[in-house]
Formats: sequence, C-alpha cells, structure tokens
Amino acid sequence: MTSPHRFDRGHTDDLLTFLAAGPSPYHAVAHAAERLEKAGFRQVEETEPWEGGAGGRYVLRGGAIIAWYVPEGAGPATPYRIVGAHTDSPNLRVKPLPDTGAHGWRQIAVEIYGGTLLNTWLDRDLGISGRLSLRDGGERLVRVDRPLLRVPQLAVHLDRSVNTDGLKLDRQRHLTPIWGLGEPREGDLIRFLAEESGLEAADVTGWDLMVHSVEPPAYLGRDRELVAGPRMDNLLSVHAATAALIAVAGRPDATCIPVLAAFDHEENGSESDTGAQGPLLGNVLERSVYARGGSYEDRARAFAGTICLSSDTGHAVHPNYAERHDPSHHPMPNGGPILKVNVNQRYATDGRGRAVFAAACERAGVPWQSFVSNNAMPCGTTIGPITAARHGITTVDIGVAILSMHSARELCGAEDPHLLATALASFLEN
Repeated sequence: MTSPHRFDRGHTDDLLTFLAAGPSPYHAVAHAAERLEKAGFRQVEETEPWEGGAGGRYVLRGGAIIAWYVPEGAGPATPYRIVGAHTDSPNLRVKPLPDTGAHGWRQIAVEIYGGTLLNTWLDRDLGISGRLSLRDGGERLVRVDRPLLRVPQLAVHLDRSVNTDGLKLDRQRHLTPIWGLGEPREGDLIRFLAEESGLEAADVTGWDLMVHSVEPPAYLGRDRELVAGPRMDNLLSVHAATAALIAVAGRPDATCIPVLAAFDHEENGSESDTGAQGPLLGNVLERSVYARGGSYEDRARAFAGTICLSSDTGHAVHPNYAERHDPSHHPMPNGGPILKVNVNQRYATDGRGRAVFAAACERAGVPWQSFVSNNAMPCGTTIGPITAARHGITTVDIGVAILSMHSARELCGAEDPHLLATALASFLEN
C-alpha cells in the first residue's frame, strides 16, 4: 500500500541511525538531547531555578527526557500539545552479581526485562550497553558494540522434539549468555567495561546494563519498502517526536507549547521516577507554568486545554496469523499511523481524541488507519491511560503498525516513520 504523501527516505535513513545510536534508554535520550542541542534547545537542571522566557528547553533524568518549546507571547495558561513515548524495550539485563558460569564456560547472569520474545535472543551476536555509576557521584555511558555475548540454543540432535512439540525455555537456566572459556572470576565484567570506558574498576560502584543485538537496522525486501531493526518499540516514536518538535520549534503565531515526553520503564508498568506513572511530566509542566509567572489557576487552565498523543507501536496484520486480529481492522505497513482504540481503557482514545488526530493527519495530508484488538484476545496498553488519569489530560493513543513486536528485531513499513513524524508535527503546531 502506497500513501499519497511523498515518501521521505531521508527520514527513514535517519531513523536507522537513531535506532543504532540507542542500544539502551540512556543512550537514546542522550542522542535525542544532542539533536535538540543542535536545534537550539538547552538543558535545564531540576535542582536549579527555571526561567520562563521563550525558547527550547529539556530535562534529562536517567532514561527519560522531557523537552518543550515556549513560543514568543506564550502566557502562563497557554496549553500544551504533548507527544508521549517510551525509551525502553524488552531485553536481557545484567544482574547485580554478573559473573557466573559452569562446565568450563564463562557466562553473564541476566534478568528478563519486560515481555520479550525469549527465542529471539538465541544464537544472536550480542553487545552490552548502559550506564556506570561512579564513586564520585558521576555517571558514564558504556557501549560495547561488537560480538561479545551469545545465548546458544540446544542443538536439534539433543532436542529431537523441538520442531514438533515447540521450543521450551526456562527463563532462569536457558538464557544465560556465554562470553568466554574458563572459570568465572568475580568482578570480571565490570573490570572489562571499566577498561572499555577508560575508568578504574574501583571507581565503578553501580551499573544498569543490558544486552543488545549488534546487527544493524536495515531496509528489507525487493523494493526496500520495509525496515528491520531493534527497539522500534518504541524508539521509532521517540525519533519521530524529536524530529517533529524540532520542526515546529520557533514557528510564528504558535498558540500552544509543543512537548516531547519520552519515559523509561513502560515495558514493566511505568512505575518509577522516570516512568509515566511518576511525577516527572507533571512537575515539568507545572514548573514551566510557574516560571512564566503563573498561578495554580493558570496551571489548571493550561492542563484543561492540553492534549497528548501517546505514540507507541501497534500490530500490523500478520499474514500467517490473520485469525489473531480483528477481522475488520487489518492495519498494513505503509498505510500511515494507526489510531488505537479500546473501550476498556487499555488505550485512552475516545471520539474527541479521534477527531483531534484525524484533523492533524488531514492538515498534513497523511493517511491513517484504525486498530482494535480481536475480542477474544487480551489487549496491551501504553502510557496513554496513565497520562490521562494521572494528569487529567485528554490523551489519544496512536502509533505505527509493526510485526514481531517485542522481538530482538522488529519490522515496519519504510514510509510509516516519516508519515508519523509529519502527523506529529501537524498536531504539535496547532
């Protein structure tokens, strides 16, 4: 399916760069911040006083980033237009005591993060990334982007029923990566990562580490009309929202304040100081109101006029499992962004939100599709209902239709990232 909107392959090329640059949430927000800095945004510290004048600002906290642009003439009660997304993806994360092994193999102990498709991490060359916390209170991003780890699958000769009875993986026993031969030695992994980062191992007192596939994202298919890559859920939305915010920043006659809110920990419930359940977004929006001389009344008025698009990936119809989808709702790659609806509030979209999204797409000339789950299947959820309930903000759930969600490597249409970013820019500027 080809949309009438002109396909910007340059945007999708840039998405591939963004995906590769964000093996962990910490790397993803650091890369987004670099792009915002080049566009004139400036970081503000939560521990310092804020100014309320015009311009672009952003807050970094862990794996989350909130960025906004105050236009000239914005008052204390000026409403916000927010694009919400998340920076984390299901994967394997390093345990506090990582050095383990058995039978002459050196291994790394990992914990399962989020609802990952476990089998997609088998027989895949893996790197390691995250952040190191230092004795002096500082932090250092670390990234080993070469084949370092591997979770080897049991050979078919030793599991003759695997192709008839299905693969059965024990989350504790079968997913421990190997990274060498010999006896495990306590502190080996951190010594290695400290050396990679130009640090002394004794200075590293904490870490948040995870594995990632080192295979780069790439176009796929005869006509290169698809994209395969890691962490599309949900760096695809973070990339589109960052591009949209930069595109609308500084435009004249703006009647709202555009915001990017990219949270961590969506994949395990958003309950953290950097997740959508936490106070970060509300604190930033309130402080922005007060920095512009506003009162609680102004804050209430601004929030009442605010709308959020919660942008996360959704399910494209799977050609081999079409019966798992609603029979009348079959989103396709390159058909434009999807509007996600669930009357039980797993998604926050209602009729008013549908009208807002439809108007943004119409102004931008972007086609869009509808998604609803099969009634016999449970429906996933997003930061949308959380944002609506926590802040009293009208919220609409949207995204891009993909296949292989929660795999180590996912698949989307090559046109959809640009279509999403174009629709988001239209929403943010009106």
